[in-house]
Amino acid sequence: MHSLVIPPEHDGRRLDQALAGLLPEYSRSQLKAWILAGRVQLDGAAATPRSRVAAGQQVALEAVAAIETATVAAQPVGFSVLYEDAALLVVDKPAGLVVHPGAGNPDATLENGLRHHVPALAELPRSGLLHRLDKDTSGLLLVAKTPAAYARLQHDLQQHQIRREYRAIVHGVMTAGGEVDAPLGRHPVQRLRMAVVADGREAHTHYRVLARFAAHSFIALRLETGRTHQIRVHMAHIGFPVLGDPLYGGRPRPPAGADAALIDTLRGLRRQALHAAALGFEHPQSGEWLEFAAPLPAELLVVLGALAGSPAAAARLAALEWPQPQ
Repeated sequence: MHSLVIPPEHDGRRLDQALAGLLPEYSRSQLKAWILAGRVQLDGAAATPRSRVAAGQQVALEAVAAIETATVAAQPVGFSVLYEDAALLVVDKPAGLVVHPGAGNPDATLENGLRHHVPALAELPRSGLLHRLDKDTSGLLLVAKTPAAYARLQHDLQQHQIRREYRAIVHGVMTAGGEVDAPLGRHPVQRLRMAVVADGREAHTHYRVLARFAAHSFIALRLETGRTHQIRVHMAHIGFPVLGDPLYGGRPRPPAGADAALIDTLRGLRRQALHAAALGFEHPQSGEWLEFAAPLPAELLVVLGALAGSPAAAARLAALEWPQPQ
């Protein structure tokens, strides 16, 4: 059972939209089904998906295990565990590994591997995964192992109290860091894509420049929100698509005058140059602040080295932290 209070930022939204923002661990279709089945009450009364909510209203949701969660098989899948205790896991996902089963990827996903590693995760929504990464994005993911840890970490995520930091190589030479504040939703025509749309869900991305090259930039990013494809869409929206991202315009475009080695390196990248590099959060039981880092994968170091001029230069850039204000 979930008991929620509608926060001011969701005032006036439809009930299904507000719940999707407050409970991102559940799909919109699942939330709508629960509303239609009478498992959601707004101030103690039945509601419809289109009911408008007001700040301060009480929502009670009786969550029934979703079918897709119940049918996830436990399978041995390759991923690294950076940290584990009785309450949570921090894992490092390799590029190419899908996080959740779905159309075209019915099994052999990270979620299947988590079920094999900790069978009790079958009792938690999405097997305890608090957030997700795209198939071709590598890096850190946080997984709760108990209902109490899940509820606490989910709350912290909604309140922007979990630090998620990324590294990316993008097309174009950025002059300075900044913030993208642009709502995201499904593309109106190309349904496999997300887009900046006026009636989309709130989305904020902060970025800082770590290095500039002839036609590319190496940047650090921090998320306030965690929308589908958020970084990829936001960077493309401001004219700096992520290198290696064919969906949003990041196909390799070598700079003018590039030598054969750089051209081959850029064209040889078989993934998007996006990596979840750092994660910081308060432990749900002890209250201790924990921080974890995942080094830039070898294939991205190779590209960074080709742009920077040497493997040593790439290593120095990969070790840079979030720039502090001058």
